[in-house]
Amino acid sequence: MTGLLSALTYGVGDFLAGLASRRDSPLRVVALTHPISAAIMLLLAVLMGQALPPVGDLLWGALAGAVGLFAVLAFYRALAMGPMGAVSVGAGALSALVPVVIGVLGGEVLGLLGWLGALGVLLGTGLLSYTPGEGGGAVRWQDNGVLIGLAAGLGFGFFFALLGQAQSPGVFWTLGAARVTSSLIALPLAARLVGLRPKNPLLILSSAPGDTLGNLFYLLAVQGGGLAVGSLLSSLYPAFTTLLAVTVLREGLRAAQWVGVVLALVGAGLIAGR
Repeated sequence: MTGLLSALTYGVGDFLAGLASRRDSPLRVVALTHPISAAIMLLLAVLMGQALPPVGDLLWGALAGAVGLFAVLAFYRALAMGPMGAVSVGAGALSALVPVVIGVLGGEVLGLLGWLGALGVLLGTGLLSYTPGEGGGAVRWQDNGVLIGLAAGLGFGFFFALLGQAQSPGVFWTLGAARVTSSLIALPLAARLVGLRPKNPLLILSSAPGDTLGNLFYLLAVQGGGLAVGSLLSSLYPAFTTLLAVTVLREGLRAAQWVGVVLALVGAGLIAGR
């Protein structure tokens, strides 16, 4: 269940961040939201009395934060270029592969339902990410938005895999380490390159909770169900982003893409009930 909550909050947060990045620089959006996320995580760690995790877990979180920063910058840029639904699901399809491969190679056992669910998730995100161009042909991968989104997907995959290496109960400390690291990199870069004054501060602030809650639910899912399962469930976030793009921005979905949504959600149910 926490994996699905991660997907939902990631998806809504990404939709709002994509809208914000159409009005502000993605670097500015990240520089203003990640410090908020870091402060919330560290405050929760103190208020809940969580023991400070081993240095190794904090380092895993910091490394994940550095890798995730560049992935999220690429992703926000791709979302701003659009189409938001296609970019999101393309990134989601690739982000699911890296942690699953690492988890299975590390000895995780999915079982029959797990493998069927994994197949459903991967096939579903694959169908969603296929977008025809003019005349019915496939959109060229050279298209900037799609290409940047795919690069972001690979980065997210490694972010999930690195974050999943932290196994101590102090999840807020680990997530705080990730966001402190990304903030320390993003803030000086934004101040120097694009400035920190936002054009739409309300929209930027509204995107912050989704990212924070998504990371929290993801880490809880990994610790409760394993790296491969937690990553696959969390990778459903593009389905929620796509549905918002369809309903709010009126982006069109083809019949095959709707089949992809169904396959991905059924796959998630199989994984959760394995």
